[in-house]
Amino acid sequence: MNFTDRVVLVTGASRGIGRAVAQQFARHGARVAVHYHRNREAAEQTRATLVGGPHALVQADLAKAEAAAPLVQTVVREMGRLDIVVNNAGIFEEHPILKVDFATWCEVWQRTVATNLLGPAHLSYWAAHHMVQHGGGRIVNISSRGAFRGEPEMPAYGASKAGLNALSQSLAKALAPHNVFVYVVAPGWVETETAAATLASPAGDAIRRDSPLGRVARPEEVAYTVLFLASEGAEFLTGGIIDVNGASYLRS
Repeated sequence: MNFTDRVVLVTGASRGIGRAVAQQFARHGARVAVHYHRNREAAEQTRATLVGGPHALVQADLAKAEAAAPLVQTVVREMGRLDIVVNNAGIFEEHPILKVDFATWCEVWQRTVATNLLGPAHLSYWAAHHMVQHGGGRIVNISSRGAFRGEPEMPAYGASKAGLNALSQSLAKALAPHNVFVYVVAPGWVETETAAATLASPAGDAIRRDSPLGRVARPEEVAYTVLFLASEGAEFLTGGIIDVNGASYLRS
């Protein structure tokens, strides 16, 4: 998987899966635009771990529709092109339907859908226009096992990821004739900073037992799948949703 001279924008790259994706692309020759929303210090730490380069830091609140076009324009201006987008930025908040008031319910839904579904939709719009004009590209969206199995404590999260899957497949059909290919990676639990407290709690053992491997994924394993999908030769997988959950949830 050789990404020499390719420019990759990774959203939510200041930690976790996004950081691992940025690191893997850099190791394989890409120049990476490390996106962050609020945590510039963590994003700078990510950039400091990247080999090769030059790499860039880019900031945007992707829950706001008006942030998407300037983000793509900034990457192209600073790095000369944009070949690959990894829509990784996302949020999840607990809001069980019988335990929250209606105002909270509405706020969480609006915030989650704006970040997890509309953010990738808006960024993909501008990225796709650039890619079509410059010969093609790749978009890889990070979804979740929760899109398929249901999320009773976080229904907006599950619904937003299911929507992201459908968006990705629609874009795959629309953009393939223009040499732009769209993929989805759907992890289960991953060893990230966000998941650390839950995995260290009494619930952690049950989560690990969900997989016959007896553990959850490492960020590097998710990143490897992202790189494979973005590589030359994976074009005929466009529209595919690849599960990375250690057989903890199987579908057919």
